[in-house]
Amino acid sequence: MALFRSFKRFTTLNLAKSSSTSLPPSPTSVFDHHHSNGPSKTHTLAFHTAQPRPTPDAEAICRILSTTPASTVDACLAAVPAKPSPELVLEVLNKLSNAGVLALSFFRWAEKQSEFKHTTEAFHALIEALGKIRQFKMIWTLVNDMKQRKLLTSDTFSLVARRYARARKAKEAIKTFEKMEHYGLKPHVSDFNKLVDVLCKSKSVEEAHEVFDKMRKLRLDPDIKSYTILLEGWSQQQNLIKVNEVCREMEDKGFQLDVVAYGIIMNAHCKAKKFDEAIGLYHEMKARGVRPSPHVYCTLINGLGSDKRLDEALEFFEVSKASGFVPEAPTYNAVVGAYCWSLRMDDAYRMVGEMKKCGIGPNSRTFDIVLHHLIKGRRIEEASSVFRRMNGGEFGCEPSVSTYEIMVRMFCNEELLDMAVAVWDEMKGKGILPGMHMFSTLVCALCHESKLDEACKYFQEMLDVGIRPPAKMFSTLKEALVDAGMEHVAMHFTLKIDKLRKSPLVA
Repeated sequence: MALFRSFKRFTTLNLAKSSSTSLPPSPTSVFDHHHSNGPSKTHTLAFHTAQPRPTPDAEAICRILSTTPASTVDACLAAVPAKPSPELVLEVLNKLSNAGVLALSFFRWAEKQSEFKHTTEAFHALIEALGKIRQFKMIWTLVNDMKQRKLLTSDTFSLVARRYARARKAKEAIKTFEKMEHYGLKPHVSDFNKLVDVLCKSKSVEEAHEVFDKMRKLRLDPDIKSYTILLEGWSQQQNLIKVNEVCREMEDKGFQLDVVAYGIIMNAHCKAKKFDEAIGLYHEMKARGVRPSPHVYCTLINGLGSDKRLDEALEFFEVSKASGFVPEAPTYNAVVGAYCWSLRMDDAYRMVGEMKKCGIGPNSRTFDIVLHHLIKGRRIEEASSVFRRMNGGEFGCEPSVSTYEIMVRMFCNEELLDMAVAVWDEMKGKGILPGMHMFSTLVCALCHESKLDEACKYFQEMLDVGIRPPAKMFSTLKEALVDAGMEHVAMHFTLKIDKLRKSPLVA
């Protein structure tokens, strides 16, 4: 409630100056979080199943953990009435994805409970959290533990490789797959595809192409999915020469471009701002008898909308509706974004209402799009009002961690730190834990406002959950502390970070 009161004070200050544009007055708006410019679902790796609406027990546990040092987790959770189940433990671990140290402490607490046994999914969720803070020694301890419990799968190695790749350790990611046979698992084409995929998604596309070429040396024939993943990698790099090379090789091997491949190639051209060529590919695929998918229309609407070619974007939207596809939230989100790019917020809000009527949203992703464009257009009061109404449940969807990050950054940039902290506290109160970028935004803003005690408090909180601070962020804090004559505090944090870097977690 404190957050709503703060927002009320803020949004009434300059309401007369803000645009008259408003969201539909009735609480009928709700948004979709599954918007992607990547391949269709059948070509996407998913290490965790999307979680349902948070359960009260999981939220309560996360609230306790968010204010608890890792060393006292056992004592604090002793009073929790909920008996750990595999479903509850997995939900909590997924919510602790940005807090690896707490995730490990909770994992250890859960396995001490009577008659409880961890699942493969729980191990994977913990590996994901620890990978974010680069605790790879601990991760391999967990892998060995999984082997003893006969819980290892090929997805375990895909996940470890992904965390290495995200840490810019492509060689270690490749070595992870080379260890599969040592652990009793023989790699198949599908496993190589996963490795190529994680390398591509981490922008190590050249290394991914080398792995792709290595498949044939091992007498494993790349399948259409192999080519599609590699195509996506070069597409994300906007390397149209390589995209065309892969296409030619694909067709030489007897694989015809399918709707997924065409979608990827169109996206590559849109990213390179070659929109006319993307439209040409759309007509080419139709001429070849390949039916465009909702993703293809979404790609074109996104691309043309971002170039403010709104009329053309809307034409493709109408064609998609006339094609008989069931309305999908990503397509509508693309239209919302297209209207936002052209600063036609009334129409964007109208689409929000239409999504509700169609029963497909809106959701947090839709609001992230709207908030991004409102903030970019310096419509701060309007963005605050939209977020307040969203957070109050008026639109039927909860803010995601990315929504909170958008708002914290906005208030920090506007030097409204009391509001940024209010949003932060509301988020923590819901058991949602911030990631590295949100910590960095708030700490740097507090430093610029010379609120060093608060900056140090949040910095310490970040270290407590095991997040290693970015060099630029720590440099900002250290400089502010030295300028304020607090060299001893700067040295204290320097030693703590060095310890965090050199002292891996223990089992």
